[in-house]
Amino acid sequence: MIVTIDGPAGTGKSTVARRLAETLGFHFLDTGAMYRVVALRCLETGRDPHSDPLSGDVARTAVIAF
Repeated sequence: MIVTIDGPAGTGKSTVARRLAETLGFHFLDTGAMYRVVALRCLETGRDPHSDPLSGDVARTAVIAF
């Protein structure tokens, strides 16, 4: 089962999601953090994460451990 929570920034989505995952015995995956990792890697390698076509390559080859 996959549960997603969407909404505006700063409304407690991550807090609710973590608590819900813990209560239900699910894993919690913060996709926002994953996007930030890719954006940071793009910036570190001189790519514009918003418009560089190669930013997709960064996302596909990123190694993210959690």
